[in-house]
Amino acid sequence: MIFDPRIPAHDECVLGSQLERWATAQPDALAVRFHDGESWTWAEALRNTQRAAKAFQDLGVKKGDHVLSWQPNGRDALVTWFGLNYLGAVYVPLNTAYKGGVLEHLVRLSDASLIVCHADLAPRLSDIDTAALSDIIVTGVATKAAAVSVEGLTHHAAEVLEPASWLDEMPNRVEPWDTQYIIFTSGTTGPSKAVLSSYLQGYSMGPGAFDQFDGTDRILVNLPLFHVGGTIFVIVTLANGGSCYVDTHFRTDDFWSTVNDNEITMTCLLAAMIPFLLNLPPFDGERDHSLRKAVCVPWNAEAVAVSDRYGLESWTTFNMTEVSSPLISDLNPNAPGTCGRVRPGIEARVVDDNDCEVAPGEVGELILRSDRPWAMNHGYYKNPEATAAAWRNGWFHTGDGFRYDEEGYFYFVDRIKDAIRRRGENISSFEVENEVAAHPGVAEVAAIAVPSELGEDEVMVVIAPVEELPKTPTQKIQKHLLKSDGITPDTWDREAAGIKVTRDKIGS
Repeated sequence: MIFDPRIPAHDECVLGSQLERWATAQPDALAVRFHDGESWTWAEALRNTQRAAKAFQDLGVKKGDHVLSWQPNGRDALVTWFGLNYLGAVYVPLNTAYKGGVLEHLVRLSDASLIVCHADLAPRLSDIDTAALSDIIVTGVATKAAAVSVEGLTHHAAEVLEPASWLDEMPNRVEPWDTQYIIFTSGTTGPSKAVLSSYLQGYSMGPGAFDQFDGTDRILVNLPLFHVGGTIFVIVTLANGGSCYVDTHFRTDDFWSTVNDNEITMTCLLAAMIPFLLNLPPFDGERDHSLRKAVCVPWNAEAVAVSDRYGLESWTTFNMTEVSSPLISDLNPNAPGTCGRVRPGIEARVVDDNDCEVAPGEVGELILRSDRPWAMNHGYYKNPEATAAAWRNGWFHTGDGFRYDEEGYFYFVDRIKDAIRRRGENISSFEVENEVAAHPGVAEVAAIAVPSELGEDEVMVVIAPVEELPKTPTQKIQKHLLKSDGITPDTWDREAAGIKVTRDKIGS
C-alpha cells in the first residue's frame, strides 16, 4: 500500500486497473463511441482490452516491452494502446505523417520488435531499413480484401487482436511510476526525442490537473492519439468514468452535427480549429447544442469570440509532451494571450540563461517542477545528454520564452528552440531539412517559420541548388535573415497548388 497522499490509487491512474474499476462499478454504461458507429460499454472495453492483451502475450510481448502503434484514430489504435498497457507493456505511437529517414530513425530508436500498422501506411515501411523489427500486425479495412506484407517481417492479420480467449486479470503488477507510453517530440535543435511518460504523468496532465471535468462529461477526442492532445482526454475518461467519442480528425463542416449527434459535452479547441469555427456562417441554434466546456489554446481574441458566440465555458492551458498541464486559467479569463496561472502542485519560474529568475514583464525561459513524484517526464529514452540538459538544476527547462505579470498570469512569447508550430503541431526544422537535403538537386536547405493566415506558422523551405545560403562565421545558416525575407515572389505554395499529402487521405 502506498501511504504518500500525493500518489493516487491504482484504480485512479493505472489503465488496466481503471478499466477493471469501471467494468465492475458501471458495466453497462457507455465508455467509448467511435466515428464508424461502434461503441463500447465499460464491460466491453475491458473485454476487448483483455483479448488484445492475450494476443500480444501470445506474440511474446512482456511487461516493459516497447511496441509501436502506427495507426489513425479509431478502434484498432485504442485497443492496441489498452491491450499493451494491460500487460504492462509500453505503448509507442508514431505520427501517421512520418516516412523516409524520420520514420527509420524513430523505428530504430523505439527498440520495438513489433509494430501494429494501418494497411495504408505499411507500404512506407518498405522504403526504410526495418531490420530492428521482426513482426507486423496490419490493421485497417484493406486487410479484409488483400494481404499487406513488408519484406523481412512476419505478417499477422488484424484478426490476431481478437482471439477466442482473453486474460481474466492483469498478469503483472503495474505501478503508477512505470512507463505507460513513449511519445516522440517533434524535434527542435536535433532529431526527435522519445519522451518517457509514466502512468502518474498522464494522470497529472489530465484528471490531476483539470477538476473542471467529471464522470458526466462525454469528451470529443479528434486530436491524434500519437499526440498528447488526443491521449490526455482518453486518460481523463478512464479516470473519471465518463465517456468519449473518438473521431478521425477535426472537420469544421461536421463539427456541430458530430457534437449534437453524440451528445458531446466537452472538447479541446487547438490552434486553427478556433478560427475555423469562428468563420462558420451564422446558423440557427448556435447556442442550442450539448457542448458546454472547452479547453482553448491559444487564448486570444478569436478564442474569446468563439466562446461568446457558442456559449462555452472555456479555459486555456500551457502543456507539452514532457510536462503535465502546469499552467491553467480561470474560467473564461479576462487576460488575452495568457496561458493561465500555475496550478497547485507545480512550481514555475521564468529565468535567464543562468537559471536566475527574471522580473515580472521580462522575457526568459519557463522552467518547471512538481511536488508529485513522476508527475513529469522521467527522461528521453536512450538520450541521457538531452535528459540531463533539460533537467539541469533540478528543474525541467521547456525551451519556451515566457513572461509573467504581478497577478501571476503567464504569457507565451516565442519558442527558444528552433521549432515551427503549424496548426497545433510542432515541426522539427532539422528533420524537414534532412529530408529535403536528401534530394540530389538540393545543395543546401533551411526550414523556417512564416506567418499563417490561420495563426501560428506555415513551414517555408528555402533551397539553394547551387548558391550558398547566408551563414555565420561558424558556418551556421542565418535563419533570421531568411525569416526577415519571408515569402518572396519565387516561393511555391503546395496547398495553393492543390497538392495534398498522404496523411490527408487517412484522416490523421
